[in-house]
Amino acid sequence: MKIKHLILAFGGASLLAACNLDEYPYGFYSEDNFYKTEADAESAVNYIYDAINYIEYSRSIVFLGDMNTDDMEPKGDAAAANKELDGWKINNFKTNTTLGNFYKYSYITINRANAVIKKVPGMNIDEGRRNRFLGEAYFMRAYSYFNLARNFGCVPVHTTPVETLEDTAVPAAESLDAMWKLVIEDFKTAGTLLPFFAAPETGRADRAAAYGMLAKAYLYIASAKEHGVPQYAAMSHDVDEYYAEAVKYAGLVVDNPEQTVFRFDDNLLDIYDVERPAGPEHIFIMSMDRTGESEGQYSKISKMYLPYVSGATIYLKQGDSDQMVPTHDGWGEYRTALSFYDAFASGDRRHDWLIVDKVYDAAGNVVASTADGKLNYPFCRKFIDPNFSGDKTSTRPYLLRYSDVALTYAEAAGPTVKAYELVNFIRNRAGLGDLEPGLDKETFRERVMDERRFELAFEGNRCYDLRRWNRLHTDIAEAKGQGLSAEQMVFYPIPSVESDLNPNL
Repeated sequence: MKIKHLILAFGGASLLAACNLDEYPYGFYSEDNFYKTEADAESAVNYIYDAINYIEYSRSIVFLGDMNTDDMEPKGDAAAANKELDGWKINNFKTNTTLGNFYKYSYITINRANAVIKKVPGMNIDEGRRNRFLGEAYFMRAYSYFNLARNFGCVPVHTTPVETLEDTAVPAAESLDAMWKLVIEDFKTAGTLLPFFAAPETGRADRAAAYGMLAKAYLYIASAKEHGVPQYAAMSHDVDEYYAEAVKYAGLVVDNPEQTVFRFDDNLLDIYDVERPAGPEHIFIMSMDRTGESEGQYSKISKMYLPYVSGATIYLKQGDSDQMVPTHDGWGEYRTALSFYDAFASGDRRHDWLIVDKVYDAAGNVVASTADGKLNYPFCRKFIDPNFSGDKTSTRPYLLRYSDVALTYAEAAGPTVKAYELVNFIRNRAGLGDLEPGLDKETFRERVMDERRFELAFEGNRCYDLRRWNRLHTDIAEAKGQGLSAEQMVFYPIPSVESDLNPNL
């Protein structure tokens, strides 16, 4: 089979200029012999999702969402690119490989989505299935542009497949208003095309995912403008109107009788049980599984969080019980900052159950702890697989949880009865009492931000929350130490491999 089209690696000409198509068929099937059957269409949609499973993308979620905050830190001999991000070495960001990979795979996802959006409408297949495939493509395009907008601001906009060199040289969106309009319109289109799941499907998106992400988009730009984030402060939207839209779409997930699949998980530990990827919290989750043949199909994420102890199986206590859960030890790449570990309220299960300061042998004897110095740091255990197979695990990044959407609703709504109800469930599940009643809107939203920090820890959200509240330059020690400004930290620069080749940037 002759492959005619090349997947876009960056937003412009870099990969097209560098690769030989005959030797590197880095893309999708020719339109001449594909998109004939429903199975073809589904394969093309699965191909979209596949792009975010690449390790270069999945690991960058942590480095762009958590590692560059004061809640996490890399090990001492971490890769230079990751230490640059952690230390906010902004002069090196244009050539930072982690940023470059995140940008690259976002555009690979977009180009694969654009191929489906172009070809599937003309296929003679069941209308319901056609709408679902298109909805998933619009969702993944919006999801990618959402992440690009949060990190890079105005980026090149492709709404059709890149098939020629000329197609690559498009300019960036003319304004943040235009950039976010695309994100919002695509999530809305996805929501109209997708059904609500009758049962969860791991790794795929439904209407709840589209509306949950749409709510997050509205909240992001409303709060960024309200808090005076550079460039966002000049956007044209009305802050209160966009908060209301965030409430509306989050409400279609958390307060909608038509949405019957996703809800709060009653047990905190069950959320992170790798055998329950279709649990009620997981609106959108990656599909990695230990049965995969290569990394990306299976996961090594647990190795990144877990410390090296002995090179053998170690055991962790399960909650407050004496039950022991086995896991491998790891590489100690993603380390919990002690200041964050100490910031939890007393009795918070998200601290006591989900961050580990001692490990055991099978008989229940302590073999290493932070107290005896055999553990270098308290580690996150949200990502463990008791049934690991060598380095292969089923640990998956949590891309959108029900609790995230619930907290999005609460922050946007302010201190309403429903908002209090949602926040209090999350706090009670963590073993804490209700939030103090009668808070004013500003204080309530600050409390919700606190809950987001503890509830969504290690899941790739903290940096974005600080950024949209205009607090990166005030709350990150590395930034304060260098005297960085809000203007310097609001966006990363577009990677130089892209800007050097695209004359329109």
